[in-house]
Amino acid sequence: MGLIGELLLLPLAPARGSLWVLRQVVDEAERQYYDPSAIRRELSRLEELLEAGEIDEAEFERCEDELLDRLQHSTGREF
Repeated sequence: MGLIGELLLLPLAPARGSLWVLRQVVDEAERQYYDPSAIRRELSRLEELLEAGEIDEAEFERCEDELLDRLQHSTGREF
């Protein structure tokens, strides 16, 4: 983009900067959400909750399915 284009878009710089920051935050959140090691830790914690009697079998299965879907998305493999 030339100098004139940059000058015309200068008033939009704060909005463009805000969008860039927002995009970075969303990318990082997705990276953490789909991180296989974090999902495996959550699965282990879920099993501990079931064994301790803090959740019932139905809640365990619902949460486990959710976590396995995230894990499948992150690795691209079927479980």
